[in-house]
Amino acid sequence: MLNPTLLPLLSPLSSVLLLGQAQILQNNFLKLAMFAVSAIILFVFVLILFSYGRLWLRAFASRAQVRMVDLIGMTLRKVQSRTIVDAKIMAMQAGIETHPELGITTRRLEAHYLAGGNVPRVINAVIAAQRADIDLDFDRAAAIDLAGRDVLAAVKTSVYPKVIDCPDPEKSTKATLSAVAKNGVELRVRARVTVRTNLSQLIGGATEETIIARVGEGIITAIGSAGDHLAVMENPDRISKAVLARGLDAHTAFEIVSIDIADIDIGENIGARLQADQAEADTRKAQALAEQRRANAIALEQENKATVAANRAKVFLAKAEVPQAMAEAFRNGSLQAAPDNERR
Repeated sequence: MLNPTLLPLLSPLSSVLLLGQAQILQNNFLKLAMFAVSAIILFVFVLILFSYGRLWLRAFASRAQVRMVDLIGMTLRKVQSRTIVDAKIMAMQAGIETHPELGITTRRLEAHYLAGGNVPRVINAVIAAQRADIDLDFDRAAAIDLAGRDVLAAVKTSVYPKVIDCPDPEKSTKATLSAVAKNGVELRVRARVTVRTNLSQLIGGATEETIIARVGEGIITAIGSAGDHLAVMENPDRISKAVLARGLDAHTAFEIVSIDIADIDIGENIGARLQADQAEADTRKAQALAEQRRANAIALEQENKATVAANRAKVFLAKAEVPQAMAEAFRNGSLQAAPDNERR
């Protein structure tokens, strides 16, 4: 048994022991909480590293300046991070607009992607334009892409001009253009138009159909203004010069490089045919007028015959009235028989 005198000393000691145990429990809980938080952070870090590590490492190795936070933000904004990183790497490796704020930044690529644009095609177009020494920045390329035009194909057409058949065999039922010179001879022409893209007018500029229509109209006008079809056959280049001088590529998405007459044939002599048709029409008209005059003469003859018959009828009526008048005179006594000596 404890000595009663020791009890007052044991009470503070037990309090100290209980306080110490509580402190130990609190420290253990804090350590456990810190361990749990560290484990969660480590798990999140491993998950992020597993998801974006290779992509971020590629960007870092290429000096593309894509942060891990940007990659996470792309996922939250439903942007394909691989597409953006690949485009940024291509731009960085090509050395185009590498300014961290004014160049092709991650934010601008994301904005174009979210707007529905084709980011890889725009970057490829800008790179191709730079290699070909064509003035095309990212903003204009993105605007062309969002306008629905194939910006990469436009750059390629600027480098390698495109040949357009006039008329277009795929969209026209006629294989040649038909034009008539002043002497009435028809010429059938097939032309080939070489064009390249005019990037400054690609947005809102007219398409290939307008070029084909304008060139066809210009060829027909040039042939129609020629006095003789032989002059056109001798110098087909006069058609090309006359068409090019009219500036047919105005307000279009293309610039006409050349117009070449691929084929020219002689068609019908439309002037002679029209003259023959006109002569036949004149003959028919003259015949109709003659028939009309003949019919008028016959009608007039019949009218005259009717008038003669009417006059004869009037004479017969007058002759019939003479005996009646004589009889009436005898009855009235106004008419007497002549004496015998007068009769003799």
